[in-house]
Amino acid sequence: MRRRGQELEQAILKAAQDELLESGYARLTMERVAQRAGTNKNALYRRWPNRAALGVAAYAGLAADRTVIPDTGSLRGDVLALLRAANNHWSSPLGEILRGLLAGARDDPELLAVLHSRATDGGAGMWQAVLRRAGIQVTARVATVAMGLLRNELVTRGEPTVPDEVLVEIVDEVYLPLVTALSRDTEPAPATPRNGRREVTP
Repeated sequence: MRRRGQELEQAILKAAQDELLESGYARLTMERVAQRAGTNKNALYRRWPNRAALGVAAYAGLAADRTVIPDTGSLRGDVLALLRAANNHWSSPLGEILRGLLAGARDDPELLAVLHSRATDGGAGMWQAVLRRAGIQVTARVATVAMGLLRNELVTRGEPTVPDEVLVEIVDEVYLPLVTALSRDTEPAPATPRNGRREVTP
């Protein structure tokens, strides 16, 4: 039976994911994916304009399947769990695929553009969900500050993982003070009494 619509799209994505897991982004081609999916290249190009878009979509699907929002019972525990998961991801098979995508982006403007469009989110939804549970509302940029610091550590160290004590420092010395301070700053100001003097709650 000929596959159409969502069924065919999922088959193509699954084929692309299998290719990434087996050979990495460097060897990913539209021809190989089409052959594995049992379809033709036109079916791929109707959905993704190039292998960069397909590769990033396939990676994003793999990463999403492994994404779990932690619930440790404390904000500190939750953000540490998120940061540790991201740190471990970088040295995992999926992290190897991501490193291949980033390496390929140096010489591929199309891939760089796709990665940049994806990176604007930075997993903000997970971080904001954890913060909302603690009664903290911040922007996506602020919510993902810890991830930005982790990426900087990975790049400057040139290693696949960052020591756990560095993650603890990021959370305790930067991230928690930042989000809690900003949350306090955005709380509604106390009501001004009729006599014009603002009451201060100790």
